[in-house]
Amino acid sequence: MTPLEYALRMQERGYDVFPTTRMKLPALRSPHRNDPPGAPRCRGECGRFGHGVHDATNDPNRLADMFAAAPYAAGYGIACGRGDYPLLGVDLDRKNGVDGVAAFVRLAEQYGVTIPDTTTIATASGGQHRWFIGPAGAPVQNSASKLGPGIDVRGYGGYLIGPGSMTTKGAYTVAHAHPVAEFPDALVPLTLTPPPKPRRPMPTMPGPRRGAALLGLVKFVLEAGQGELNNRLYWAACRAYETGTEADAISRALVDAAVSLGHPDRAAERTVSSARNAPTRNRP
Repeated sequence: MTPLEYALRMQERGYDVFPTTRMKLPALRSPHRNDPPGAPRCRGECGRFGHGVHDATNDPNRLADMFAAAPYAAGYGIACGRGDYPLLGVDLDRKNGVDGVAAFVRLAEQYGVTIPDTTTIATASGGQHRWFIGPAGAPVQNSASKLGPGIDVRGYGGYLIGPGSMTTKGAYTVAHAHPVAEFPDALVPLTLTPPPKPRRPMPTMPGPRRGAALLGLVKFVLEAGQGELNNRLYWAACRAYETGTEADAISRALVDAAVSLGHPDRAAERTVSSARNAPTRNRP
């Protein structure tokens, strides 16, 4: 089967999907990458392709058009946190001495709950994606290791790589084809985060040098390869704070760039905050 055929099959199950690359990133580049600094942020309102998870659709014709625009797509992403029965993804890593599967079991034991059988996807790196029905309307956001080592959560604004997708490390496959179960009630509070504060529009940065600094650093983040995103974000934020000129505005744009590639919003903000607080001598 082709990536489009796998994605259409997932659409038939009621999920919103979009094409991805072997790097597990959105396959279509942003149509706003050359917008001037300070331009309003678009999450797909313009109708064009290239807004990452915000392009995810349950319209098979639009999906086919997206794959036609990205013939190099090797897989697809499934949007989380949507609808009356929102998909909540629990990403359990098994690498670098961390066993997210075991950590998830310990977490359940700690709270006295039984983890229900549910759809489980084997990732290309040896981990698991477990699919659950999350609480409708609740502010479940993306998080990394918040629930425990190797346990990442994909909520509203996040996505999971779908089974049948190919990545640089191999294919994602169905490990257990159980019906999608509800996420244990006792663990729901651990996934909730306060509603995000309204963001102030990024101030205009007059002058060619400021504009060049912003575009250059944002481009550096957007070109991150697999496993490079957080390091690139930190490096770019360090450079922004060294300039002392509209550094907060540049950093906000860097966070937005990282989030557009799937980086959890709060994790991106923590990385930028670390760069701001790092002593100059410790910066890369």
